[in-house]
Amino acid sequence: MSARDQTYALMQHLGARGISLSFDEVNTLRRAQITLHRWAEQECGDSNDYASFSIERDEQTGIPYRCIYPNEGKMHKYRIADKEAGALRRVKAVTEAHGLSFYHQGDPRGCALYISAEPIKDNDYTRGVPCCA
Repeated sequence: MSARDQTYALMQHLGARGISLSFDEVNTLRRAQITLHRWAEQECGDSNDYASFSIERDEQTGIPYRCIYPNEGKMHKYRIADKEAGALRRVKAVTEAHGLSFYHQGDPRGCALYISAEPIKDNDYTRGVPCCA
């Protein structure tokens, strides 16, 4: 399924729940969900035969770093762009413009973004529409 088809499918899911957004707004939500999902996967970390790596935030500043833990040698880290914050900013702009609410789930095993016409309370995102097609 192409990205365009995925966006149209998400538009239909949202429309069935009474949420009417333009193609560009739905595409923004779909792309933000992809970014947030990938970010969550990288926060959990991964590895290969030579090293383990993950995204970690500095506890005091909140700045994200890519951390590489080689099997032999010392750990390296370097600052990276905060794509999570940018994606959440775009989602917030779309949802606030239409009086919607959203929930960002940080667990990479499911959809990362849910949209609802009603406020999402106590992390009950099951009432929202998942933004993954």
